[in-house]
Amino acid sequence: MERESIARVSRCRAYDLGVVEYEESLRLQDELVSARIAGEIPDVSLFLQHPPVFTIGASGSEENIIASRDWLDSEGISVLHIDRGGDITYHGPGQLVGYLIFDLKTKGRGIHQYVRNLEEVVIRTLGAFSIPAYRNPQYPGVWVGQDKICALGIRVSRWVTKHGFSLNVNTDLKYFNCIIPCGIADRRVTSMSQLLGRDIALEEVTSCMLEQCAQVFNTDIRQGSVEELNRFLCPVGVLSG
Repeated sequence: MERESIARVSRCRAYDLGVVEYEESLRLQDELVSARIAGEIPDVSLFLQHPPVFTIGASGSEENIIASRDWLDSEGISVLHIDRGGDITYHGPGQLVGYLIFDLKTKGRGIHQYVRNLEEVVIRTLGAFSIPAYRNPQYPGVWVGQDKICALGIRVSRWVTKHGFSLNVNTDLKYFNCIIPCGIADRRVTSMSQLLGRDIALEEVTSCMLEQCAQVFNTDIRQGSVEELNRFLCPVGVLSG
């Protein structure tokens, strides 16, 4: 099966990649974006986790890092400036990250609607776990009470999206105390496990997220394997299954 035939299989392909280094996820997204722009693949959803890392978007600044450089070095935490929108956030184990490579030309070219749809997917997923989440008109992302539970940041190139969301499931929230998350000084961060008082299997959250994504974006999502992704888009086989 070649790229062209993958595009005929389904309208969206989803991959659960496990733990992936952040820089590697950027390379993978760039390759997928190029293939999507060329029409060689359908829309793609990537679900994964990252080792601990702070990322700073286009409107962000290292001034929002509270921790010292010595502490960051001792913890082995990198600080990366990347091409998504938004400010600084933390990624780490226990956090479900979703990167959507979607062609907005097939979805009305509405960037703001796309962001609202991303938020809606997360809100519905949290609702399935009896967590009442909402949009905050002042700030992007998804909120529970006064606390942020999911950060969003995207980039769009030739109407194809990159980056996406990071939902705190079982995330160690102490790392958010080392930054001013998203540049918002007067708000805290929460997680599903903190709200529910128990750990939640990320596989369970991912499964629910796929269902909600299919409904909100009105698309047929089929799961593919890591081996398939390596075979078609990563010939060097850098992703582990």
